Amino acid sequence: MPGLRIRSYDYLVTGGAGFIGSHVCEELLSRGRSVLVIDDLSTGSLANLERCVENSGFSYAVGSVCDESLVSEAVDLCGIIIHLAAAVGVENIIRQPVETIEINVRGTENVLRSASKKLRRTFIASTSEVYGKGNCVPFQEEGDLVLGATSRSRWSYACSKAIDEFLALAYAKARGLPVTVGRLFNTVGPRQSGRYGMVLPRFVAQALAGRPLTVYGDGTQTRCFSLVNEVVACVLALLETDASVGMAVNIGSTEEISILDLAARVIEKTGSTSRVTLVPYDEAYPKDFEDMQRRVPDVTRLLALTGMAPTAGIGEILDRILGSAPAV
Repeated sequence: MPGLRIRSYDYLVTGGAGFIGSHVCEELLSRGRSVLVIDDLSTGSLANLERCVENSGFSYAVGSVCDESLVSEAVDLCGIIIHLAAAVGVENIIRQPVETIEINVRGTENVLRSASKKLRRTFIASTSEVYGKGNCVPFQEEGDLVLGATSRSRWSYACSKAIDEFLALAYAKARGLPVTVGRLFNTVGPRQSGRYGMVLPRFVAQALAGRPLTVYGDGTQTRCFSLVNEVVACVLALLETDASVGMAVNIGSTEEISILDLAARVIEKTGSTSRVTLVPYDEAYPKDFEDMQRRVPDVTRLLALTGMAPTAGIGEILDRILGSAPAV
């Protein structure tokens, strides 16, 4: 296990070198907790952990959650498990459907199996994508999931994460594993990469470089963006709440904004001279790509369990991102 100091740790964070994972690690270390990370660096980066590596309570192992022995050994060393490792980004998922399914399902299965042996408190990160093409907005955790045809690989991610949820809740019910599933909606903030199709960092990079902001489709589709620090706080609060065991919980902002309006806000905030260019889905993605028109969470359950939910508006989010962006 490269980089691992053999000792006990308070937390294991899989995917800890990723965007959300690195913020989780920083927050835990700031609270005086010790952290072990597993990450294969396929989409994460050790640069994201530069604020963590000098901390004596931090260690990492470069490896995959699909490696059962690695996961088992790491879980044995840690008290609480935060499982974030997964295939990420629509573009990445469409182009690598086999890896998407294998990483999401096999990796989560390995984590749950090892955690169950020790009854470790566990958080499994899921996604708003599991709601699929559902139109009963805002989405409630007990609502139906509506996925597209299996011939359209775009839905393989949603399906694989739904399987993760079924498996996690089965472990809770049948084996007493204290596990909570968090359905993360669009989480954004400093250090997020636009390489894998994430819209906000892509818009910011385009605006700062004076390039056209490329909006896929007609731009009327809406999303709710949450500041990563607030999402992390919700995740940790759920782990501290016994009442959340055996539940799936939405984690996201309820401030809805269209992608066209988002592009306009980015241009305004950056003072860019960029214009908006509409790109048909058939040009941006493989044929027959399907998108969700609206993606809005019902956070009633999250508020009842933790008393908190992400509230930062898009203006504050952009200020945080731009404040950390390198000069162009």
